[in-house]
Amino acid sequence: MKEKINCETARNFSVEKTLEKLGHFPKRTVEKEAWFLSPFRSETQASFKVSKTKNRWYDHGEGVGGNVIDLVCRILKCSIGEALAFLNDGVAKNTFREQRIFKDNDTGLGIVKVQDITHPALIQYLGSRGIPINTAKTFCKEVWYQHKENRFFAIGLQNHQGGWELRNKLFKNSSSPKSYTYLQNNNKQLIILEGMFDLLSLATLDDIQIKTSDIIVLNSIAFIKTIEPYLKAYESVLIYLDNDNAGRQSAKYLMDHHKHIMDQSHIYKNHNDLNDLLCHESG
Repeated sequence: MKEKINCETARNFSVEKTLEKLGHFPKRTVEKEAWFLSPFRSETQASFKVSKTKNRWYDHGEGVGGNVIDLVCRILKCSIGEALAFLNDGVAKNTFREQRIFKDNDTGLGIVKVQDITHPALIQYLGSRGIPINTAKTFCKEVWYQHKENRFFAIGLQNHQGGWELRNKLFKNSSSPKSYTYLQNNNKQLIILEGMFDLLSLATLDDIQIKTSDIIVLNSIAFIKTIEPYLKAYESVLIYLDNDNAGRQSAKYLMDHHKHIMDQSHIYKNHNDLNDLLCHESG
């Protein structure tokens, strides 16, 4: 039987290896540190640093950091006891590491296969976030991929350049090229959403609006200016961005520069985003 660990011994576990177990891999590595895309949000520039000498992490985007236990608790939104179980290999190893290979040279991820969503763990994860499986199947796929010797699977939303946004219960990741997702149906109204689960949540809450609109899922708030040229082709543009500083600033920028844009964040004014609202209403 494997000996259980405690907080003192768990702190010696490698932060870098733990991030890899959670599906996050470094964008660049030097002798004393490694830089990752933040596991806490979508971004295109790596702002999450891991000190190899101190075995500590620091997120420059949020100004927070800590040890490996803090990291697991925050990513998995779990208790210290559950984090220790995960580090002791008692949680997720067999659930999400089951997983030929189209190699992604930028991220080191290799796409193994893409299929309809069927895995029970992914269906359960969607259910925990209030998303019906048929809604998810309309927009997303089950994507299996490999990094080094490890194989993973996730809910995948493909962007317009062929890359994938990847999500499961344990992690969020993406394959290159990183870009936005543009769903065109020749409608006169455009909806702009921040992430995959905003799309799935709105489709759950208001399927008719989704069907009568073209859709852009940013996949990162950094693509706000990139998608601006599309806006002039539409009679109206509805934006559903997160109720955080980045979302509010981006919404203000778009409305200051385009008169036909309407901010819809009042619909979920007491929540961070559409999925937070959906989970609250379905809970």
